[in-house]
Amino acid sequence: MEVYTVGGAVRDRILGLEVEDRDYVVVGATPDDMLARGFKAVGRDFPVFLHPDTHEEYALARTERKSAPGYRGFVFHADPSVTLEQDLRRRDLTINAMALSQDGRLVDPWGGRVDLERRLLRHVSPAFAEDPVRILRLARFAARFPDFEVASETLELCRRMVADGEVDTLVAERVWQEIARGLMASAPTRMFEVLAGCGALERLLPELAGRDLAFASLSRVADDDSLAVRWACLWLPPPPQAESRAAAVAERLRLPGDCRELCLLVLRESAAMLAVRDRDAGALLALIERGDGLRRPQRFHQMLRVVRICSGDRAAPQVALLQRALDAARAVDAGAVARGADEPGRIAKLVRDARLAAVEAAIAG
Repeated sequence: MEVYTVGGAVRDRILGLEVEDRDYVVVGATPDDMLARGFKAVGRDFPVFLHPDTHEEYALARTERKSAPGYRGFVFHADPSVTLEQDLRRRDLTINAMALSQDGRLVDPWGGRVDLERRLLRHVSPAFAEDPVRILRLARFAARFPDFEVASETLELCRRMVADGEVDTLVAERVWQEIARGLMASAPTRMFEVLAGCGALERLLPELAGRDLAFASLSRVADDDSLAVRWACLWLPPPPQAESRAAAVAERLRLPGDCRELCLLVLRESAAMLAVRDRDAGALLALIERGDGLRRPQRFHQMLRVVRICSGDRAAPQVALLQRALDAARAVDAGAVARGADEPGRIAKLVRDARLAAVEAAIAG
């Protein structure tokens, strides 16, 4: 029984990056062997075990055979006769198909280290075409490693997969999972470039096809910008029927609530936000109220951030003005105003009047 570190941990170690997660492959063992050593079985489709102390995942070396369309249509085979090289051959990209033995020996049968040096994303074998998720993973890796190029033969293989209808079998949850991870990478624009280049974007997210200006906005996001902010940036400037299209995508991909809500809010209010220099204090306060800025200031700040990213320097004065107005309105002590009211029925009006006066003073300064 031999144990090897495989996949991303090996890749990132060679690149000098911090290794966050480690995956292991066990060669020459049976499930009973693993259980006898105290491992806990957790795999449903193939034998995966948790280490009794570290709780890291150890998988038995396996091969796979395509048995039906889509990414779930596989039959897996794992037994002590499966070699490490056979296990590595079923992986997606050569840079992810390397292994490290316990004594530090690199096992690289498919040229992954050379491709790391060449800064190349290349598929391991024709078996890449059997799993459409790999198109999304390829695009995500392009976003994570922006100085890597996609091999021409790999991009052509992705085009054939799209033409064959493989991407049409992907379920919404898996599409969003990979899109979300790519959006949070260092160069999210690259993900959409790769997806568009092979035709997958038109099939998976037709609402975003051709959104070059929006994709360019992603190059201006900061490391600490949230997923919701990055997703909303894809929708400015608004496309035709923007709100209905964004809502349809959110429903289809089952987006988290924060991504859905911020996106729709930005689409409804971005035009008003860009015109605030010509508005009075009442209009500013009304915009803040529509955006629920008094109750949810963090989300309002995210809305300001999206407009600033997508509109650049021309939005800087409006964003600054709205921020001053929000701070002034939130600084009003609604409790103190309520305690000084002579009639309970007038409290809401008095509080709003106080906020309006605070906003007027803030924008006047």
